[in-house]
Amino acid sequence: MDLDAFDYALLDAVQRDATTSQQNLGERVNLSAAAVNRRLKKMNSEGVILGTVARVDPVALGYTLTVITEVEVENERLDLLDEMKRAFLACPQVQQCYYVAGECDFLLIMLVKNMEQYTQLTRELFFESNNVKRFKTLVSMSNVKSELYVPVLA
Repeated sequence: MDLDAFDYALLDAVQRDATTSQQNLGERVNLSAAAVNRRLKKMNSEGVILGTVARVDPVALGYTLTVITEVEVENERLDLLDEMKRAFLACPQVQQCYYVAGECDFLLIMLVKNMEQYTQLTRELFFESNNVKRFKTLVSMSNVKSELYVPVLA
């Protein structure tokens, strides 16, 4: 999909606050509410906008620890990697999962309520897997920045 300056302005605005009315969005970017509606629908159907969600404070739900885990696999056979990806996708505490090049193979960002919960997850995700060679745990002392805003450049 070819995006124009109006699309970029809309993407910037809805990433900052998706509850903004289409009328207000139109006023911001100098379009009618109907034009805003058409553009947003098209960007949704074309996969530019992946979804609209509410950001929730993890601490308010008891998730007090952010853990970053580097995972090194034993074997890079595709079926084994796919099995690991499925396990990471299915785990709600895994907030982000990256298959990476470098010293490790996967980088996981996890939210857990406490170290006991993380210990249990390591058993389920790493120790019970026959394909984890080793993993390294980093515990965030402070979440300085945590967002999924994509910079919009026209």
